[in-house]
Amino acid sequence: MTIEEPAESPKVDLTEQIKSAAEGLWYISETDAEIFPFTGSKADAVTKENLLSQIGKPPDTPVEERGFDEIFARFLRIEDWYGDEEKATAEKFAALKNLLAANLSDLKVFKVGQIELDVYFVGLDANGNLAGIQTKAVET
Repeated sequence: MTIEEPAESPKVDLTEQIKSAAEGLWYISETDAEIFPFTGSKADAVTKENLLSQIGKPPDTPVEERGFDEIFARFLRIEDWYGDEEKATAEKFAALKNLLAANLSDLKVFKVGQIELDVYFVGLDANGNLAGIQTKAVET
């Protein structure tokens, strides 16, 4: 009797992993917005200039840079009064954060625009491309 090697499972690319991890999650601000994968192109660093260039916005577009852990913290917090659904959502956000942190370096958050913002959680992937998630927010 011989033991067969297990067939290698096909490697799911990062964009598909992010899409799966973000499914059903909403970024909460003055409006609620879905979260989608962001796939950019080669960049020498995670900067607002590189992001603006890759998303086709002028260099003078207002951008606020925020800390990755700082922004994610509010989605990971579990309050005493949370029910099962809120706890499951916080756990899903934790899994998404861990996926991004494990696969991207120099993670940053950029809020692009004013009032109606495009929000990007981005870092560099193993090939030196900007990647992460994108969503929208309203902040007045």
